[in-house]
Amino acid sequence: MTAMTTKTPVKQDSRTAMLEVGMDIMLEKGYTNTGIQEILTALSIPKGSFYHYFDSKENYAVEVIRHYEQKRTADFIRILRNPKQTPLTRLKTLCETGKANLSAQECRKGCLIGNLSQEMSDQSEILRHELSTIIGKWRDMLAACIDEGQKAGGIKKRWPADALAELFQSGWSGAMLRAKTLKNTKPLEVFINLMFNDVLKP
Repeated sequence: MTAMTTKTPVKQDSRTAMLEVGMDIMLEKGYTNTGIQEILTALSIPKGSFYHYFDSKENYAVEVIRHYEQKRTADFIRILRNPKQTPLTRLKTLCETGKANLSAQECRKGCLIGNLSQEMSDQSEILRHELSTIIGKWRDMLAACIDEGQKAGGIKKRWPADALAELFQSGWSGAMLRAKTLKNTKPLEVFINLMFNDVLKP
């Protein structure tokens, strides 16, 4: 009985460690330039351990994406459903947090979902579908926050919440890409300024 209670957490820790390392490497290098051997070497584990948990590199990438999504969705929930802030302030907090994180990374890495969407949407239907599902989930969370703000009179009602959420998400993703290319956060600052002083402001 003792052996069983200690073995399961070790296995889970190994799997989680592989997902964490893969997440960091893919943020840095992308899917194509991430090698399984690099992950194994980083953790000092045998190749058989990898295939014990994952059928293929593609399957592994799906699990890395889901692991990353859980972390980011928790941030979305914490910020976008904060009852102490107005919906408009919550959205701005989300942006300011993202800008601070990218700045701390010296405008590198960014968002794994956005990065892999750029790289893999034409290369893997499995990954494209996974990424699209997550993007849709986050867009719906943005739309819910915007809708709440519109009903309270704190966000402009000229456009439907769904359309504004789509614009918000697409604009932010583009600004992130530009910021990484330019190696400064000016594109994010422009987005924040226009979005909160014009597009969303009633």
